Amino acid sequence: MIKILFICHGNICRSTMAQFVMQDIVRKNGQEDKFFIESKATSTEELGNGPHYGTVRKMKEVGVPMQPHRATQMRRSDYDEYDLIIGMDRWNYQNILRITGGDPEGKVSLLLEHAGSSRDIADPWYTGNFDQTYDDVLEGCEALFAELIRETPTEQ
Repeated sequence: MIKILFICHGNICRSTMAQFVMQDIVRKNGQEDKFFIESKATSTEELGNGPHYGTVRKMKEVGVPMQPHRATQMRRSDYDEYDLIIGMDRWNYQNILRITGGDPEGKVSLLLEHAGSSRDIADPWYTGNFDQTYDDVLEGCEALFAELIRETPTEQ
């Protein structure tokens, strides 16, 4: 099973959106038994809060199911528990490395890197543009899924 942890600043906008989008992609492809997908924050600002209303609205608009979710903070031990730790922007990336103490196994990346882009996924908390954030998250998650399926040996 591949364990993926999506990370953003508060765990109420981008990382939750990525979690729900990736879970939806995995489900639609009949691969639920091969993936465990979660999301967390680098900060403590939103701990215990549910997804941002903009994320909820966008997920409903595009028909992506959501699960009950409350913001939680990433811990150093998450590095050992997950196969991939994926940040939404360079600031998240630096904070992930600060929390984990480094990335000796090469588990940490930015979501859009998997789509061949060096762009950050803008935080809709500040931009208010959940549509653009969704487009970027979808692009990254689709590319990540395709990458992981290519790398995962099929069972005989």
